[in-house]
Amino acid sequence: MTSNESKAQATQDDAIEALMVEERRFPPPDNIASRANVKDPAIYEEALADREAYWAGEAGKLHWFKDWDKVLEWNPPFAKWFIGGELNVSYNCIDRHLDDRGDKVAFHWVGEPGDTRTLTFKDLYFEVCRFANALKHLGVRRGDRVAIYMGMIPELPIAMLACARIGAPHTVVFGGFSSDALADRINDTKAKVLITQDGANRRGQVFPLKDNADAAIESTPSVESVVVVERCNNEVTWVEGRDHRWTELVESQVAECPPEEMDAEDVLYILYTSGTTAKPKGIVHSTGGYLTQVASTHRMVFDIKDDDVYWCAADIGWVTGHSYIVYGPLANGCTGVIYEGTPDYPEKDRLWQIAEDYKVTILYTAPTAIRTFMRWGTEWPERHDLSSLRILGSVGEPINPEAWMWYRKHIGGDRCPIVDTWWQTETGAIMISPLPGITTTKPGSATFPLPGVVADVYDEQGESVHLGGGGYLVLKQPWPSMIRTIYGDQDRYVETYWSRYDKETYFAGDGCKRDEEGYFWLMGRIDDVMNVSGHRISTAEVESALVAHPSVAEAAVVGRNDEITGQAIAAFVTLRGGEHGDEALISELRDHVAEKIGKIAKPQSIVFTDDLPKTRSGKIMRRLLRDISEHRKLGDITTLANADIVDEISKLAAASPGED
Repeated sequence: MTSNESKAQATQDDAIEALMVEERRFPPPDNIASRANVKDPAIYEEALADREAYWAGEAGKLHWFKDWDKVLEWNPPFAKWFIGGELNVSYNCIDRHLDDRGDKVAFHWVGEPGDTRTLTFKDLYFEVCRFANALKHLGVRRGDRVAIYMGMIPELPIAMLACARIGAPHTVVFGGFSSDALADRINDTKAKVLITQDGANRRGQVFPLKDNADAAIESTPSVESVVVVERCNNEVTWVEGRDHRWTELVESQVAECPPEEMDAEDVLYILYTSGTTAKPKGIVHSTGGYLTQVASTHRMVFDIKDDDVYWCAADIGWVTGHSYIVYGPLANGCTGVIYEGTPDYPEKDRLWQIAEDYKVTILYTAPTAIRTFMRWGTEWPERHDLSSLRILGSVGEPINPEAWMWYRKHIGGDRCPIVDTWWQTETGAIMISPLPGITTTKPGSATFPLPGVVADVYDEQGESVHLGGGGYLVLKQPWPSMIRTIYGDQDRYVETYWSRYDKETYFAGDGCKRDEEGYFWLMGRIDDVMNVSGHRISTAEVESALVAHPSVAEAAVVGRNDEITGQAIAAFVTLRGGEHGDEALISELRDHVAEKIGKIAKPQSIVFTDDLPKTRSGKIMRRLLRDISEHRKLGDITTLANADIVDEISKLAAASPGED
């Protein structure tokens, strides 16, 4: 029996087995540590000793029209933060910077065709005020909901900030979603106004946003007005009296709009998580607590300096874009970059060209993107000067250690700390992450909960697992940016997040292990855990083992039903450029996984594919891969960015007999 197999046998009581060990360590570079915003590790103990005082201190860095009476009211599982306090998010993101940062760039924007715009904080102020007045002109009042269905153009954050300015909660719907998905979200919020654009640029083509919006509005009786940004000048249907051109609407509006003084617990926005089967959940975020934590974490995790050029290469349609493109960075007076298109248009070096052009200092992107860059090869970033970068970030899913190392070496030049962050739509802000000035990192680990955050790893019975063991990630104390409820469905909120153990323990739905030093290692969603011969094995660990092989760029692993073992491991592998998949490589990869993890984790089948089925946000659709592996009828694929790959993988899987 190998040492890995002995370890697996010894951890049978773990909810999820922790099989891989990572020995590489990277302490903070001296040039980062010496001038970091957070230099003293004592901050963790100080925050834990008095969490309310800690978060009150962070909230005090914002502008409040009225101070709060009480920091926290906790009636599990419902929390209220900064009770009685009043503030405005738009004011905190724009107005308070005008005296000393009015001429500072708020956003560098790059359009996919190559056009650009630069907006200073003063520019942003005028644009937001005009559009806030335009919304008022359309009858939007405090408390009315506004839906936003747009691509990555400056008018998107302008619309969000205008809604925040007048106290109208917004719901942003990702521009890649279908008309049905848009209609569902509008109807759930009963949005009064829809903001969209004629079309969005994507790989040289025009995605017909207005056509989709028109189809959605046929079944959304709450919508009274539609505002249309004319971005692509594609032909669209026009409904007089209902549809309004953005430019015509705002040109007559004054560039002054007093901000509403909002209660800290007023709703800032509703953002829907897209489930594969159940009705999407409308995640409700507040005003005061949310802004406090996104501003705090943005400043600390990314070590923000006044001269930084920060680029979160996500889409604003997801929570990452809300928190770390719009609200957190602007609250900190930070210069950001927004890019409209895809990383491979017109060539596969588009991101690196932008990073060089604008001398980006901080880059925050997803492991899916990093693995894609790995597959494309190092030639693309090597064409560009990336020496301006000083900090790299990862977000969205667990990052494979070898992808982490590739990111550090080929993008960060072996000099940039990597902040691998764990958080969710529901948490609102980063919860687990290194702090670049004080945390020694390990490739693939999100390291430790941030100051003011209390996290643990539980087994099935709700007991904290031993160091070195795996289980389920939980949060044990309320935090300011936490979800307040599911819009219109309080019972579902309680059942989904607070019923697994008790009403004081938030169940994140993610597998997690802690190593012997207490580092947290995220292992994916718990429905991405396979039960192989009684062993609970995380798909993320097997994927990491595969990606550690020098021929592999990306891998997705699923468990398929097996009469003997309960589930068998099926792997789908994308190779690096120039590599060729054959039976010899399949055998080599199986042995490689056995060496890294143990024989119990050897994939029964390996399918080589040019790509993996992904949503437009870049997440791998393992549900479809399970369907393919078990020869089931495929579910909905309309949200895929690359639906054509599904048929190809199905044919390849059918021709792959697997290992006896």
